[in-house]
Amino acid sequence: MHYLDQRWISLVTFLPLLAALALLLIPSRRERLVRHFTLGATLATFVLSLPLYFEYARLIAHASPAAGVKGLFLFEVPLEWISAFSVHYLVGVDGISLLLVLLTTFLGPICALSAYRYITVRVKQYMIAMLLLQFGMTGVFVALDMFLFYVFWELMLIPMYLIIGVWGGPRRIYAAVKFFVYTMVGSVLMLAAILYLYKSCGSSFDYFELAARTRMLGATAQLVLFAGFALAFAIKVPMFPFHTWLPDAHVEAPTAGSVILAGVMLKMGTYGFLRFAIGLFPGAAFQAAPLISMLAVIGIVYGALVAMVQPDVKKLVAYSSVSHLGFVMLGMFAFNTMGMQGSVLQMINHGISTGGLFLLVGMLYERRHTRMIRDFGGLGRVVPVFAVFLMILTLSSIGLPGTNGFTGEFLILLGSFRNSVPLTVAAATGVVLAAVYMLWMYQRVMFGEVTNEANAEIEDMRPREWAYMLPLVLMVFWIGLHPNTFLALIEPSVNALLQQIGVTDGGAAAQAGPALRHAAAMLAP
Repeated sequence: MHYLDQRWISLVTFLPLLAALALLLIPSRRERLVRHFTLGATLATFVLSLPLYFEYARLIAHASPAAGVKGLFLFEVPLEWISAFSVHYLVGVDGISLLLVLLTTFLGPICALSAYRYITVRVKQYMIAMLLLQFGMTGVFVALDMFLFYVFWELMLIPMYLIIGVWGGPRRIYAAVKFFVYTMVGSVLMLAAILYLYKSCGSSFDYFELAARTRMLGATAQLVLFAGFALAFAIKVPMFPFHTWLPDAHVEAPTAGSVILAGVMLKMGTYGFLRFAIGLFPGAAFQAAPLISMLAVIGIVYGALVAMVQPDVKKLVAYSSVSHLGFVMLGMFAFNTMGMQGSVLQMINHGISTGGLFLLVGMLYERRHTRMIRDFGGLGRVVPVFAVFLMILTLSSIGLPGTNGFTGEFLILLGSFRNSVPLTVAAATGVVLAAVYMLWMYQRVMFGEVTNEANAEIEDMRPREWAYMLPLVLMVFWIGLHPNTFLALIEPSVNALLQQIGVTDGGAAAQAGPALRHAAAMLAP
């Protein structure tokens, strides 16, 4: 690195862990101090992560066009960890992982602040779990050694399990166990694939060495290894039909848990697909493209249709995630710059929009102790500020031009259109359906007469709620009006990745197109 210390990425990664350890020294009865300390630690982590953005912007401004994937990473000097097995502490960020790291650190203080009022029991343990979760998720995005990546992947599982299981709703144990079992099944498959990869590719866990050596594997071996990684990531995304754990986890998790789950944790699956499943096994990824594209489109339409009939507004938002993440997967497997750029940007957009929606649903639940849409109506007159925030995030979720959701979905559909018109048309119905279920929900909650007396006394947004909602709304319009701030960082890394897997943007359709056209033919009437 140029002006940053060589361990800056590690500082951003490990600061939440150090804060969690420091919390152990604070007595549990001092809940106010625990909350302030956690907020301070997450704010400090966010501030310390910002220089990475500017350093990376400087790097790509001076990068050679032939730099390749490795040349577009900000690295730290690797440290030997377990020498007998060639395991190294190797971390770095490129334009893809950097934005996900920033999303993680951005949502950290928002979640800490939102928990001030909602978490009233075992506050210290809750804050420790949230900090450990942030540590594990950041580690996943920066790890470039497969062993290290797996360690971080598993580390985040326990705190999330505890957050759902201890601080969740009435069915929290069922939801927590379901989340744990699904994730563990995927993790075991990925571990088996990593160990096979290690033995077959020169006993190395280094991502860049493996990316160069996997080309020497046979087609069958590549396909089997791809399947091992892809199943783990598909469960985490979650893709249809591996999505059934998500609505239960979202509904039962406390508000901040739902925000982190939707905002960051699901992106670990999509990031894993992009970095590892596609980056290491491009041949198998091309072969799997028809199946994955088809499942993505089914997820888009299915998630939207199921969201439309949900009586619980939190479950509605949860199913909308299945639909939105189908767009992310569709753009990624278009194998061209526009599709992949849109896919990465949509990961960020979904974290902001859906995270904000979960926060607003949490405010309603905290005031009325219900999330049933039928229990509301006419709230626009009672809580006008809340109504404005909900409208902005609703429009962001359905991708209105000028908001963040529009740019991502537009790029994905453009990228997909180059490969398959029928698949793109089918996916575009998800945009229409999203407008229907989101605006219909808004109409039933906000418009009409106040028929329930309990709704007439609802308090509007408090100053603390303003404080953590305003940054999200700012990001909605910033990305919507100035998407190049982010696309300029994403594009070089996406192009380098396409080059790494042997696809130039113009050649993407030629290589991936036949497979996608086959999928489209299967869907066509």
